[in-house]
Amino acid sequence: MSLILLRSGFQNGAAHIDGGMVLICFHLSSNDLKTSGSVGPLIWADATGALINITLREEKLTQLLVMDFPHLLFPPRPLMIVTQKITTLAFQLHDGTCKKSEQLASDQRLLAITARPSLIEYLSYNLNFLSVLVGPCSNYKDHIDFIEGRHISQRLKQHAAAAARNGHNGYDRTPDVSPLKAVCRKLVVCCCCLLFFFVVTRSLPITFNVNPDFVSHAPFLSRLTYAFFSIQAARPKFYFAWTLADAVNNAAGFGFRGMDGSGKPCWDLISNVNIIGIETATSFKTFIDNWNIQTGVWLKAVCYDRAPRHRLALTFILSALWHGVYPGYYFTFITAIPITMAARALRRSIRHHFLGSRGLKLGYDVVTWMATQLTICYTVMPFLLLSVDHTITYYRSMYFHVHIISVLAAVALHRKHKPTEDSKSASSSSSAPSSSQCQPVHSNNNKKVL
Repeated sequence: MSLILLRSGFQNGAAHIDGGMVLICFHLSSNDLKTSGSVGPLIWADATGALINITLREEKLTQLLVMDFPHLLFPPRPLMIVTQKITTLAFQLHDGTCKKSEQLASDQRLLAITARPSLIEYLSYNLNFLSVLVGPCSNYKDHIDFIEGRHISQRLKQHAAAAARNGHNGYDRTPDVSPLKAVCRKLVVCCCCLLFFFVVTRSLPITFNVNPDFVSHAPFLSRLTYAFFSIQAARPKFYFAWTLADAVNNAAGFGFRGMDGSGKPCWDLISNVNIIGIETATSFKTFIDNWNIQTGVWLKAVCYDRAPRHRLALTFILSALWHGVYPGYYFTFITAIPITMAARALRRSIRHHFLGSRGLKLGYDVVTWMATQLTICYTVMPFLLLSVDHTITYYRSMYFHVHIISVLAAVALHRKHKPTEDSKSASSSSSAPSSSQCQPVHSNNNKKVL
């Protein structure tokens, strides 16, 4: 690991160390910069403490800060998870110590923390090795229950009244809730995703969507088809990471939500993805509800439920800021704002007309599935392309059609449906399908609104 020392100003085209800004770079990035002639010389302080002071042309520093600065800082995955945990704990502690019970919503009241955690408890929650790298983020009360051995027994109280009356533990009176089957099933999913990645994903590169020859000569339908399949092929790497993280937590005994309606143990308290829900989503909201679930829950808890107005826009902007500095993130989440508004209004306007018969409902589901998947492809493409020039190239190749349609639909239908959705949407939030039948004790991780 190396340190880059840069000064904000210049003197005769040279960068100086004094008063400089210190950036910590990953080893691979720092080596690339050291050996790259296109970036130009830098001022380095290696782990040995030796300083190498080399002049840096102003135009090269501009290129570094504008074009390569995001690459230097990314990926800060552990910091992203720690950010979620710190803010989650802060808001829950604020709810429990600074607000009256009647001022809180029901889920906020359930998760409020009334006593400040000790330093050991705070570090244990934030730096828990099970989730520090890729998550998922969990509520503080769930974590403490897990550490103190109450995680399973509390969730079985409603199914075993005798255990609730005889103390907190009561493990000898509870049914078998072993996570073995859940862990094995999730590991099989991980293996399938890994195989898919090596066989299919690598043969459908995302960057081919902005290949100059492809964009110039391929017809629109061909470009649209390739975008669809390349985005579909890009998902398994996310499925793999989130499912593996979930399996690791389950193997350690964390993630038990309760018993489902058929009496089977439900190990999806902190699941981050519902693959079936994603691949069969017939609305933009359903897709979001099943993708990166715990991040959506966090955004709802710290932003959507607390913002006085413009909650949807503020939540998407916060999501972009949390992800990092790449321009593609901001294109994706800002584009999602009018799409979500249009999808809400359109669904309210026409869906009820297709519920009269099974045939009409099936046709509606097929059409909305296709529209949802193609819209998702259009929306998340910048998230994977990252740069401004690639994003603009892609949008131009698509003629900005989703932007135009969504904005027109949102404006037209807004007049028909006056904006009472902010008050209604929070109460109509649906849980992820895989979690809907399980009863949590004090976690609201199945509630997510975007």
